[in-house]
Amino acid sequence: MTATATRPEEAVSGEEVEERGSLHVHRSVLRKIAAHAADVDPGSARSGRKHTAGAEVSGTDDALRVRLTVALRYPNPVRDVVASMRERVNAELSRIAGCQVRSVDVTVSALVPPAAPPRVE
Repeated sequence: MTATATRPEEAVSGEEVEERGSLHVHRSVLRKIAAHAADVDPGSARSGRKHTAGAEVSGTDDALRVRLTVALRYPNPVRDVVASMRERVNAELSRIAGCQVRSVDVTVSALVPPAAPPRVE
């Protein structure tokens, strides 16, 4: 059996795109994409299941509003970490789901200090 791959340089006509249908990504998936994007940010305090980001998504796919609740590592600069999270969430929702993000509101729920090294005497 052989398969023919579509090359990126091959143009697709508008009629072919219309025949394919449409894609709707459920809001729960958008929430998980946003929360995961916030959790993988280097300033996030996520460790295992502890301090995971929470996300709420509202609006239409071309004007999403995202609300995040996150814990951050202390003493990282909060403003810089939040800006990085906003950019990451915006980029991931656009890349994975094709959504346009209108706003990302971030609530910092905790500042988590670095783990103390184990004491060995």
